[in-house]
Amino acid sequence: MGSQGSDGSGLPATLVELSTQRLRDAILRGALQPGEKIVEEQLCADFGISRAPLREALRLLAQQGLVEHLPRRGSRVAEWSPTDILQLFALRHVLERHAVQTALPLADPATALHPVRIALDGMHDAADDLARDDAHRVFHAAVVELADNRQLNITLEPILLKLQLPMAINLRSEARHHHAEDGVARHRDILTALETNDAATVLAALEGHGHLDYLDLGAHR
Repeated sequence: MGSQGSDGSGLPATLVELSTQRLRDAILRGALQPGEKIVEEQLCADFGISRAPLREALRLLAQQGLVEHLPRRGSRVAEWSPTDILQLFALRHVLERHAVQTALPLADPATALHPVRIALDGMHDAADDLARDDAHRVFHAAVVELADNRQLNITLEPILLKLQLPMAINLRSEARHHHAEDGVARHRDILTALETNDAATVLAALEGHGHLDYLDLGAHR
């Protein structure tokens, strides 16, 4: 017996993890477009794997909101309408506002804001777009986690997962049409506002950030 372990499906975890990561990368990079049918035979050949780990990867990515299963028609890359995406961004905004109103003023801002700073550093230092996307999602999760409300964190997680692709597209669009560092600067403004430990200042920063998200969304519809 080896030490690879299993993901619970009876398949080697490394095969499932590799398949999941490669397929997720292809979706977030735009190699597979929203609404595009996923051709299992082709992906199995490209990845050099059998259908079992690929199908487990598809199941996991469906849980993340990146893949949709179509009855008797296989799978496709998830496609959210502009209305769906705007509603998801609005929900994220509501949860962030509630978290800030609940958490601030922070008893120990330096310690409490450390995860937010780490996420911002991750966005700045990211070696590629995918690492920046992950750090971006972690940043918004870290802001909500300031409220120390487990149910709030649980509620936010699927929203951020469904927003993975729209947020990735927004960051790419911003880099193309403005400056690559503009997205990082926008999030640095939120951290600067949080460092004031004043809820009203942070809420104003979040409001501006949300409007820019919506504008970026409109640019790539």
